[in-house]
Amino acid sequence: MGYLPIFIDVSDRTCIVIGGGDIAERKTRSLIEGGANVVVISPEVTTGLAATIHAGHIQHLARRYRPGDLASAWLAFDAAGDDATTLAIVAEARERGVPINVADEPERCTFIAPSVLRRGGLQLAVSTGGASPALARRIREELEGQFGREYELIVELLARARQWLRMHEPDHAERARRLGMLVHSNLLESLKASDFAAADAIVKRILHAGLAEIGFDPTRTASTIDPQSCTPLPRTSEVP
Repeated sequence: MGYLPIFIDVSDRTCIVIGGGDIAERKTRSLIEGGANVVVISPEVTTGLAATIHAGHIQHLARRYRPGDLASAWLAFDAAGDDATTLAIVAEARERGVPINVADEPERCTFIAPSVLRRGGLQLAVSTGGASPALARRIREELEGQFGREYELIVELLARARQWLRMHEPDHAERARRLGMLVHSNLLESLKASDFAAADAIVKRILHAGLAEIGFDPTRTASTIDPQSCTPLPRTSEVP
């Protein structure tokens, strides 16, 4: 089977998770992080899912799957672990054109979920095409030691810098040049050492504006603040 690696925007999309075990909990947490509207269908759920339901972050239908449950789904995940149920879920998903992921059964999936390392806006996805999730997980764990919190910081800083340049530098080529200079400077090393004065000096040299001026506070990153308490960055493509 061939797979095209893509990142899908699930914000405000209805995503159905069928099952209430550990796998369902992991899928649910990933969907919540992506901003999806999650519906979990299962008579029983883990303690973690129960807490998430109690907090009002997801909708819970405390019963088994029924035909028609995917009517409003944009994506669906089957983690019920019951073969007869899976057959019915897959049949409905294919009939409705809903992408379906079946835990540990790539041959029944229309998409597979990679093992993902997250550092704020940076996501590194590892996949073996469904051949060995354990190997994908091992590779991801190895990457965790190579990509620390400094990558979370630099991704947000570069996003702020890009936003600032769009407002203050009309020339596209010049914007791209300055962003490239930031990437190839010692900025990452300064952030890794928590030397924010050095980081500020680098940004001032390249942008002629400091960290505060571009709206970047290294003590308040995307993973430590409530997204409702700050102005979100605009959604943009990967092109400078």
